[in-house]
Amino acid sequence: MVVELRQLEAFGVLAEELHFGRAAARLGIGQPTLSDLVRRLERELGVALLVRTTRRVSLTEAGRVLLDRGRTITGLVAETRVAVSALGTGEEGLVRFGFTPPAAPVLAPHLAAGFAADAPGVRVEQARLWLPRLREAVADGSVDVGVTCGVQEPTAGLRTEVFAGEPLLVALRPDHRLARQPSVDLEELAQDRLGVTDPSLFPAWTAAQLQALTTAGIAPPTVPLARTDLNAVGWLDQSDVDWVLLSPSLTGGHGTDVVLPVRPAQHVTFVVLWRSAPSPSPAVSRFVRHVLRAPLPRGWSRVRRSLDGEGPSLR
Repeated sequence: MVVELRQLEAFGVLAEELHFGRAAARLGIGQPTLSDLVRRLERELGVALLVRTTRRVSLTEAGRVLLDRGRTITGLVAETRVAVSALGTGEEGLVRFGFTPPAAPVLAPHLAAGFAADAPGVRVEQARLWLPRLREAVADGSVDVGVTCGVQEPTAGLRTEVFAGEPLLVALRPDHRLARQPSVDLEELAQDRLGVTDPSLFPAWTAAQLQALTTAGIAPPTVPLARTDLNAVGWLDQSDVDWVLLSPSLTGGHGTDVVLPVRPAQHVTFVVLWRSAPSPSPAVSRFVRHVLRAPLPRGWSRVRRSLDGEGPSLR
């Protein structure tokens, strides 16, 4: 006995419509073809599935059993087709994308929008998380891919790669001695009081600033910023603060201070994190490749460096 899938599919539609014309129209075939499919199915099974009269079509008891079992079979086949296709191409699936606040204004939406255009069949769930929770979420699998700023220490089971850099900026008071320069060397600010956010509020941004200061070889005196704002808006209201660090993504709300590039140029580095085991799904792998390869926002630089000792991957 050889029962074809298209016979089951045709019978299923006919059993729902109980009308050869409407069923044939749904299937996109002619009524003679539909009748032939059902007759051959009955011959293969050796049992009548339908009772046909000039006025109506009804199911036999065997037909009702086949309808129930056939729906299960065709449903499993359809699910298998989708699953196999997703496994092979990454055209469909789910990516849970987490990012820290410094990536939220520009980078995260840019990456998500670009991926949506490249892979419209993949659903991307986005979540803004503090750095400690982001690392935990990627490690435990509740987030598939994470993006944050600042170089991150390797974590067992996680892949970590630097992939982008955003220019580092400083904001000075209008009457600051360096405010009229086209750029600022951070060494010139080594003795000036730097306004900093609470590390517990924005640990990723704190890590990025510390990295920049370490690169410049300075350790300026610091003053906690009174406002809990990542952009440091309103810092001029604190007379004991001489300057703050920014990036172009964080300049919203800055109008009366003087924002200048750093000399020599430095970047706030951004990293992507994902689990190395178990192997990422094709959709997740595709998203990581997008992060590592896709064009970045205007003014950003492509930076590539592995932080886990395994070298670049998912190319």
